Amino acid sequence: QVQLVESGGGLVQAGDSLRLSCAASGRTSFSSYLMGWFRQAPGKEREFVAACNWSGGTTLYADPVKGRFTISRDNANNTVYLQMNSLKPMDTAVYYCAGRSSNGIIYRSAVSYVYWGQGTQVTVSS
Repeated sequence: QVQLVESGGGLVQAGDSLRLSCAASGRTSFSSYLMGWFRQAPGKEREFVAACNWSGGTTLYADPVKGRFTISRDNANNTVYLQMNSLKPMDTAVYYCAGRSSNGIIYRSAVSYVYWGQGTQVTVSS
């Protein structure tokens, strides 16, 4: 079993930055996993934010966060990060990290991921 634990959320003002972390533990081959970040705002469906392949060399971003958010990973420490810059009130949501074994495809769909963290709240005030 793989456990994912997010941290780094909080309350910030528009224009500020935050870095989320997601630490993996358990029976994990983290360095071989596709890792992603999703978010869910109140009353809305969970939506894709970003994902990266096993090495972090290939990344994919949702259009609303392109140029502002950066996903990266540290396989030596089983951790994936989401650096969020120029935050906007529309970024307010619970942010989840997710993972699955790699097969060469970077998925945007939440149903394609197997492992999920409990989420961390990000609130951006105007």
